[in-house]
Amino acid sequence: MEKIASGKTKDVYEKENGNLVLFFKDDVTGDETGVNPGANTVTGQIKGKGRMSFELTCYFFKLLKEKGIATHFVDADLSKATMEVKKAKVFGSSGLEFIWRSVACGSFYRRYKTLIEKEFQPLKEPVVEITLKDDEGGDPLINNSSLIGLGIFTKQQVEELTDMTKTAIGYIDEDLKKKGLKLLDIKIEFGDIGEFAIIDEISGDSMRVSSDKGVLSHEELYKSILEN
Repeated sequence: MEKIASGKTKDVYEKENGNLVLFFKDDVTGDETGVNPGANTVTGQIKGKGRMSFELTCYFFKLLKEKGIATHFVDADLSKATMEVKKAKVFGSSGLEFIWRSVACGSFYRRYKTLIEKEFQPLKEPVVEITLKDDEGGDPLINNSSLIGLGIFTKQQVEELTDMTKTAIGYIDEDLKKKGLKLLDIKIEFGDIGEFAIIDEISGDSMRVSSDKGVLSHEELYKSILEN
């Protein structure tokens, strides 16, 4: 296999059959508030974190497959903590992320805090935002009109992906509720594998989840889902 990319939290290899292999690293991202999965700067490592991200991603991709939601997941090697996936074409220059929010926290709270009484205030209904994957630009928001005007998507495709986001995350939210957990926000990425599919990962690096004790750390989320 040939190593073709090294990101903030994963290394990417290409197999002879054209599929990719993802290796999840122990690197964590953060900012002035501490460890922050939504940040764009690697600030350190947490031993075992890559393995936890890998296992959580396997869990959620298999859940979505059972529900009929397309992902790029092919197979996983538990002994090596690597995941084989279909190669996907990303949208825009570097990809787009669809962010689902049920409460006002993180960047959403900072952006709209003059309209919000307190952080983690429940929203009247869940919100779906779309951002560009652009570390230097701070992953800026992009609206539906811009996506259509720039020729990235048609109006029908934007609606399809937004609906797919709500449906997929609805299944994840339902699964977490059964475990006594509340999904606060989550980001997913789509790619084209011949059809729209969820790609990359779904783990503690891409969501905030709380229990009756507060917001869970990556390790607490892992234990709540896979060790109960």
